[in-house]
Amino acid sequence: MDPSATNASASGARVFKCPPWSQGPVFLQQLRLLEGFDLAAMGRGSADALHTWIECAKLAFADRDACYGDPRMTDVPLDELLSPEYARRRCELVDPGQASLSLRPGLGRLPEGWPLVRREDAVAEPQALAASLGRRDTTQCVASDARGNLVCATPSGAWIPTSPVIPELGFPIGTRAQMFVLDPDHPGALAPGKRPRTTLTPSIAQLPDGRRMAFGTPGGDQQDQWTVQLLLELVDFGAADLQEAIDRPTVHSLHMPLSFYPRTACPGVVAAEPRFEPGVLEALEARGHRVERSGKWEHGRVMAVRRDADSGLCESAASPRGQVAYATTLP
Repeated sequence: MDPSATNASASGARVFKCPPWSQGPVFLQQLRLLEGFDLAAMGRGSADALHTWIECAKLAFADRDACYGDPRMTDVPLDELLSPEYARRRCELVDPGQASLSLRPGLGRLPEGWPLVRREDAVAEPQALAASLGRRDTTQCVASDARGNLVCATPSGAWIPTSPVIPELGFPIGTRAQMFVLDPDHPGALAPGKRPRTTLTPSIAQLPDGRRMAFGTPGGDQQDQWTVQLLLELVDFGAADLQEAIDRPTVHSLHMPLSFYPRTACPGVVAAEPRFEPGVLEALEARGHRVERSGKWEHGRVMAVRRDADSGLCESAASPRGQVAYATTLP
């Protein structure tokens, strides 16, 4: 996997992610930013905790868009992005009483006019287009064997129906080539032999109690939002087990431009499952978040496996949301 890693002392976990040819480090940067806040004291599912995490996510994803690219061909300032000193400077931008409507990278650069399309100007939502063409989604697999080895994979071949065929060639240019940027000065710019920066982002973590966990989800730009929430539920908010952590209601920000064409952005928009305590979503709206209430069981298709090295106990869980997902034990 050639993982990047960081210690997230706020949650007491050590998380391993793929390098910045994926969006993996954005998970790590969210944890680094959240070290500056006491989410547990704010309370699970509270407006304070949700607001703080959403605003940190916006900052981390802005740096993703401005800095990430194939590290074989791009100098990504990952050490600085994940440093405590940089996180402290970025945390000063979090207003506890007001949601930001701006895209604010601290390093790197965004193409002129970024994002290219705001949702109100879009001809069609990419998800709706994909659904009309029969796209299912990315897939996710996590597993542990009797020796305690963990595997986490986020393969994706489901974009073929939305990859345009080049008439002169008779085949698509690639299911992830739509993620390149055509500004030659951007770190994600199209170039021969270069990998596009993808949203695929499997995760492996060592938890504060020593147990190890593999976890992930389909979901494009939401992958490293839903999985961060899983980790926070487990280590900051006291979920009793994996299934409880996965089942708790989720939110995600649509503030950042989509990684996929036409890179639609929805400044300030937060999609929320309406299963939070009464008044929580209204409190977010009072701070300027544009909350869109969805189905009660709609967001996140996270699955996870967790193993205790001492006892050998293996636990697995899968989200009941969306398409088919299941957890099983094989002899």
